[in-house]
Amino acid sequence: MKVVLFCGGLGMRLREYSQSIPKPMVNVGNRPILWHVMKYYAHHGYKDFVLCLGWQSIVIKEFFLNYNECVSNDFVVRDGGRSIQLLNSDIEDWNITFVDTGVSSNIGQRLKAVEPHLEGETEFFANYTDGLTDFHLPNLVDLHRKEDAIASFISVRPTQSFHRVFFEGSGRVESIQPIVDSNVYMNGGYFMFNQSIFDYLRDGEELVDEPFQRLIDEGRLSTLKHNKFWCCLDTFKEKQNLDEMYLRGDTPWQLWKTPRNAAGSALDLGIAQDSQISLDPSLSSL
Repeated sequence: MKVVLFCGGLGMRLREYSQSIPKPMVNVGNRPILWHVMKYYAHHGYKDFVLCLGWQSIVIKEFFLNYNECVSNDFVVRDGGRSIQLLNSDIEDWNITFVDTGVSSNIGQRLKAVEPHLEGETEFFANYTDGLTDFHLPNLVDLHRKEDAIASFISVRPTQSFHRVFFEGSGRVESIQPIVDSNVYMNGGYFMFNQSIFDYLRDGEELVDEPFQRLIDEGRLSTLKHNKFWCCLDTFKEKQNLDEMYLRGDTPWQLWKTPRNAAGSALDLGIAQDSQISLDPSLSSL
């Protein structure tokens, strides 16, 4: 299965970085968040990537064209640096397709633009590339096939410090609570699609608006709640939090550093049927 990664947005809420580089190239530790997302999929055995490029695409191209394996792998130097022996490798067996999908395109348009590169793929993954998680990906595959869904995704708790307000028609507030303590879930940006998703996606449409509503009407959209780690790199504060976690060695998203059977369990995951789920891509997309 191929993995489509949306890498072309402007990242306006992370302007401290996105004025010079695309948001997927903002580092978490010593590698861009895009690399962390790709390592996540590679850990689960999916190493054929399609990158939907746009804003500052040259930065992403040059990163991979000049990729230095030594940055994130152990190695041995001999002959005064003339000979380098890598002890392990990151991307040697990855296949990466780079596609220009336009600077101002929305997510739906970017997906439509790479349709020719998905020919023959009955199923494929997709991701916004700005969120990290320890979610056990095989559980999404199982749900998607069991429910005969055309689109599936993970639903996560909001991490922002907003408050949910309940009030009467007159405006009198009945209660207010941190949104992270509410029973609200949001689109986590880890998708699985059937090839037939393109039958529901029309020119110019945003992915989670009209197409997903059509799938809901037909009962072909499914989701799994994920209550463990998920974090979005959307603001400077979130960038700082992820960097601090990385420096502490607290990196639950780096499943490739833990035994495979410790990645997750279906026991704490379920279909989000009774919870309120937001499909608003503004919470987590590029």
